[in-house]
Amino acid sequence: MQSRHVHVVIARPAGEVYEYAADPDHLSGWAAGLAQGEVTRDGDLLLVDSPMGAVTVLFAPRNPFGVLDHDVALPDGTTVHNPLRVLNHPDGAEVVFTVRQLGATDADFERDVAAVAADLNRLKDLLEA
Repeated sequence: MQSRHVHVVIARPAGEVYEYAADPDHLSGWAAGLAQGEVTRDGDLLLVDSPMGAVTVLFAPRNPFGVLDHDVALPDGTTVHNPLRVLNHPDGAEVVFTVRQLGATDADFERDVAAVAADLNRLKDLLEA
């Protein structure tokens, strides 16, 4: 199993990037690989229509460290842990998402990496506009 760290530098303060990305109301605006349309809350769980079907998402509790790790429960019952961090960077913030291959084919893994990169670039474009 391979992992790849996909990252982008955003010319905004890390705290601002974290607060925006942590807000479930913003997910469908930048995280198309996870959320398509409205996000519904059920306590700490988020109910999301995703490209994979209806999923539930549980983010790490708000924290001062920029940790946005989240577990995604897929329609087949599998739960995938997704490490996501917002780090201080000399030019603002660096957002790092670790994509893990798990059981995916090499081609599917590359598609996942490309989808995550597109999502992070969409976040960058929104926050730098």
